[in-house]
Amino acid sequence: MLRFLVVLVLLSLLACDTAPAPPPLSDRPANWGHYLGDAATTQYSALTQLDTSNVARLVPAWSYASGDLDTLNRSQIQCNPLVIDGTLYGTNPQLKAFALDAATGQERWTFDPVVFSDELLGMSTNRGLSYWTDGSQARIYYPAGPFLYALDATTGEPVRAFGTDGRVDLHTGLGEGAQEQFVISTSPGVIFEDLIIMGGRVSEDLGAAPGHIRAFDLETGALRWIFHTLPEPGEAGAETWPADRSPLTGGANAWAGMSLDTERGYVYVPTGSAAYDFYGGNRPGDNLYANCVLALDARTGKRVWHYQTVHHDLWDRDHPATPVLLTVQHDGAARDAVAQVTKGGYLFLLDRDTGEPLFPVEERSFPASDLLGETSSPTQPMPVLPPPFTRQRLTAEDLYPFDSVMNREARELLTRSRYGGPFIPPSEQGTVMFPGFDGGAEWGGASYSPTDRLFFVNANEMPWMLKMNPVADLAGQDPGRAVYAMACQACHGSDLRGGGVFQSPSLLGLAGRLDGPQITQTILNGQGAMPAVNWLSDQQVREVTEWILTLPEDAVLEAPQAADGQSDKVEATGAGPWPYPYIMDGYRRLKTRDGHPITAPPWGTLTALDLDLGSIRWQVPLGSYPDLAARGIDDTGSENYGGPVATAGGILFIAATLDEKIRAFRTRDGALLWEAPLPAAGYATPSVYAVAGRQYVVVACGGGKLGTKSGDRYVAFALPAK
Repeated sequence: MLRFLVVLVLLSLLACDTAPAPPPLSDRPANWGHYLGDAATTQYSALTQLDTSNVARLVPAWSYASGDLDTLNRSQIQCNPLVIDGTLYGTNPQLKAFALDAATGQERWTFDPVVFSDELLGMSTNRGLSYWTDGSQARIYYPAGPFLYALDATTGEPVRAFGTDGRVDLHTGLGEGAQEQFVISTSPGVIFEDLIIMGGRVSEDLGAAPGHIRAFDLETGALRWIFHTLPEPGEAGAETWPADRSPLTGGANAWAGMSLDTERGYVYVPTGSAAYDFYGGNRPGDNLYANCVLALDARTGKRVWHYQTVHHDLWDRDHPATPVLLTVQHDGAARDAVAQVTKGGYLFLLDRDTGEPLFPVEERSFPASDLLGETSSPTQPMPVLPPPFTRQRLTAEDLYPFDSVMNREARELLTRSRYGGPFIPPSEQGTVMFPGFDGGAEWGGASYSPTDRLFFVNANEMPWMLKMNPVADLAGQDPGRAVYAMACQACHGSDLRGGGVFQSPSLLGLAGRLDGPQITQTILNGQGAMPAVNWLSDQQVREVTEWILTLPEDAVLEAPQAADGQSDKVEATGAGPWPYPYIMDGYRRLKTRDGHPITAPPWGTLTALDLDLGSIRWQVPLGSYPDLAARGIDDTGSENYGGPVATAGGILFIAATLDEKIRAFRTRDGALLWEAPLPAAGYATPSVYAVAGRQYVVVACGGGKLGTKSGDRYVAFALPAK
């Protein structure tokens, strides 16, 4: 913190008092009134006070400590705050909502959802809030854990008429047994007329809840309509599933948020994969409406059109970001379009009325799965234009260049794995995902500047391993270890060391941190990003708890192997409570021994695309690894979370990187114009607004990912006050 305060003072001193005055702005507040800027989620501000001539003079204007950071560096803040008429609304690491004076950072109110809940919330992260007003009253709606809350925007008090004492249970409408399943929302709802339309996050494992889209009444919280992303018998799309679809199949949920065309009255919904994510032998077919961009009538929930970007997903290729609504010049005419970025590094540009691609999309052939009982799709849709914004192929010549020993180790890993291009099926041998499970594009979203006519997206280029372990190999293992493999391994890894997509903690030496009853409660109820694993029997919970408690901090665990080294005896029905013949080994980044990706850089990029032409205008590395930068190896790019915001002043603001900085790039060519340190990494999309004639950019600095420290601050930057 001392380092951060010193930097703030130096930046303030460097701001010259005789510098030219910034362009004037109206005294009327300029809002950031929707999640990601506007209903179209363009992540764009029309403000022009900050421009290419003065952005280098930015200094911290205020900082707000929201509280509740985890000293073990597990907590995060991913919130893109709202700014309405001079008030900023955000959330903290424990999902407490708050309101601030947007010009000073002075707190106006806070709301703690736990105070109003007698259930264990199993909270995860929150990425934003929704605002509604009828001119006489104003409300904030936001999800926390398995509930959607309605708050008075002036006082922060719950609107008691909404649902039960100001909240709606997000299990509502999901069917019999859903109340016992993991259902939360990390992204805010879309408000249209008298409705709030919600997606949500569900488990990606055995017995996941369905990811149906629902609309609730803004006044009462009553369920008004539901769209079945897993179509019921007789509904369109049901023919893409087996007639006797397993009740254990769930997912196809919209966790990334949605965009809204208020004139058409359409809501555009990006869906994820069907669960179980990595084995689809029980769900042959294309599996609509998983991995789709959906256009729904916002008043009724009726499907207008759908477009599927991955058939029969086996790679967890969820749509990771909201569709961006924009207008392009195409074939000599203006066309309203939907731009959907993907984890695979592609952009699908679709007609807003019909869902038809504006540029050609080819159904290309890919290798068939050799896993028992699996039938992978023979083709996948691949856009011809625009070109992918990440690398698509991995070869032995594309590996770590900064150390010969680590390069050799990476080559040896590839010789033991399947690798190359996209859509190589999961395998027992291990399949290298490149880009990996976290993209490509991620939940920070993309930005579109109508003034530049450019589309901006940041992306990761981290390789991950996708390995499937035969269930039969668990025969004869300790019962607790077998249960662990079925219920815990995907997140905590076969070696129990954690990491992965959800930054899961290591379970080695857990006996020094939790006792048996605490572990049991966590398994059954969930905690943080971890869903409840309540499909286990009492005996299985005891077995896995006792096994974990016996493991010391320095335990070295190998993946179970069948006695004869063969897996051809796997039964198609799996073993015990696990109905599939394979279990995913765990989410594992492929890193060198010094913690860098095994590939050559760039490891994170920022790309500008011209969607009128279907071309890439420019691409630059985004971020750096501090240890390499200290050796003079800079501009490698790094993994990044949180998106960009473009402005009419020709500036693109983005934090997102593990080097704990926020940056400003020139939109026309990607030149870096300004950067500043943050108290913790800003894994969130910034907001841009103005109050009393002064323009600000604010970002949540929550850290807590990628091995970086956690934080609790929101920091706003502006030109020096006169």
